[in-house]
Amino acid sequence: MTLKTFEYDRDAAFAYAKKWAYARNPRFYNFDRLGGDCTNYASQCIYAGAPIMNFTPTFGWYYESLQNRAPAWTGVEFLYRFLIQNEGVGPFAEEVSEEELQIGDVVQLGRETGDFYHTPVVVGFRYGTPLVAAHSYDTFNRPLSSYSFERLRCLHILGYRKES
Repeated sequence: MTLKTFEYDRDAAFAYAKKWAYARNPRFYNFDRLGGDCTNYASQCIYAGAPIMNFTPTFGWYYESLQNRAPAWTGVEFLYRFLIQNEGVGPFAEEVSEEELQIGDVVQLGRETGDFYHTPVVVGFRYGTPLVAAHSYDTFNRPLSSYSFERLRCLHILGYRKES
């Protein structure tokens, strides 16, 4: 299997984030009542810009239904691990500083203990502050600085791979 790397489509990720910030795409289950929909929404935005899923059982990144999905599609920690460690098909990322973020990247908010609990998507910047979109508490163009959190992880999507 030969993998080819493709550029992440930040415009597509942004357009998806904007379209679905205050609504739910019926193709995907709404996880609001199952712990929150933020990482599901972030995965959908990433998928819009990196349109290939990784169907590796347990450790991949995919969604077919509520019962058939990878933990990384909806779980904050699992998404982080997938994006940072992925060497196969699908999107991959690196952890960067807040100043290095771009539209379409994701941030993860955490507690002092290291427990990360929220995954907003970067949709713009105002005076150097990232503006984000998120589900669970639906928002678009919300300043990241308006959130209350002790720790922050910034994930820059580098691209995605698929078989050629």
